Amino acid sequence: MLHLLLSALVVLQPGNPAPPPGSDDPAPQVNFAAVPAPRKEQWWIDRNETFNQRAKQGAEKGDIDIIFMGDSITQGWEGAGKPVWEKHYAKRNAVNFGIGGDRTQHVLYRASTGNLDGLDTPANGNSPRLVILMIGTNNTGQASDPNANSPAQINEGVRACVDAIHDKIPGAHILVLGIFPRSEKPDARRQTVIDTNALLKTIGEGGDGELAMSRVHFLDISDRFLEKDGTISKEIMPDFLHLSTKGYEIWADAIQSHIDRWAPTR
Repeated sequence: MLHLLLSALVVLQPGNPAPPPGSDDPAPQVNFAAVPAPRKEQWWIDRNETFNQRAKQGAEKGDIDIIFMGDSITQGWEGAGKPVWEKHYAKRNAVNFGIGGDRTQHVLYRASTGNLDGLDTPANGNSPRLVILMIGTNNTGQASDPNANSPAQINEGVRACVDAIHDKIPGAHILVLGIFPRSEKPDARRQTVIDTNALLKTIGEGGDGELAMSRVHFLDISDRFLEKDGTISKEIMPDFLHLSTKGYEIWADAIQSHIDRWAPTR
């Protein structure tokens, strides 16, 4: 956990404490998108605990091959995406660890404190072979949101999540998906997504103080959700953020070859 906290001390974030009066030292620069943080809502606590319990079962039985981690778009595999999940993943020992509203810091907390515990060395069966991570859209915030993050901050938050996942399950491949596009037409928030994805392209390659991780891969499937004029259709994203069943079919099709490569049917 120490390296996660140290890596967070790099980018200015709203809410930093002011320096002491008369001090010439700048305020501590903490990027809270890269600091593990739970949420206080009881429903969130309860859902997170179900994931922890599922991980305990996985640590005992070795019955988890694929893990999806993320926010409401990932949780939506249980909603609009359910028929697509049943077709592609239900028989492949896949689990859905998505929670609506999560930001990078919340997934970082979950990955560090229970969702993945014991999975690397199960008492029986096999350890997970693939984690599919897609997180960060909620960090973009509205323009008036004091907790909105910059692309650099979100990038660091995603990388911290990957480090935590890799620490827990070093033998698993991690497929980091570029944040999906949002908003009906290109706007400032969509641009934040684009800029963040550009920074994430090098994840796993090492450099700038990071170790190379050969099992970490980046995939941006944004173009599959866009019309030729750059708009998003309600047929794909009814609210220009969350996917329809057709949207989940697009997602599943885009990652199928990667799943077959790193987590083939046993």
